[in-house]
Amino acid sequence: MEATVLELTDITWEEALERSSLPLLVMFYSPTCSHCRTMEPYFRQYAQEFAGTAGFARVDITMNQWTAERYGVRSTPTFKMFCHGKPFQEMVGAVYPALLKRMVEEALKTGSECIKASTEISYDVTGYG
Repeated sequence: MEATVLELTDITWEEALERSSLPLLVMFYSPTCSHCRTMEPYFRQYAQEFAGTAGFARVDITMNQWTAERYGVRSTPTFKMFCHGKPFQEMVGAVYPALLKRMVEEALKTGSECIKASTEISYDVTGYG
């Protein structure tokens, strides 16, 4: 199965991530980050390995500062695993690729607990009347 690594922006974030039914691993990166370039091939390889069971996405923090700030990303690369739009695991820096893979495996094992602990996000809430 061919897996795609989504390129998310501040505008596409909500639709792609917060409404995803699969656990999603997001790599927050910057174009000048050498560690990001080192981790990129592993990230793409794991997207292939976990296709259909977990999603993979990237966010360029230099172009999408709102999303990076919202999730407390201070350095790159930062890897965050999301379940139903909520972050529940994080690794920062050029981690051992095996640790990144294990993070995805653990998320898939405990995914049902993550889903049970998550609450539905209402997108119909507004501050106006």
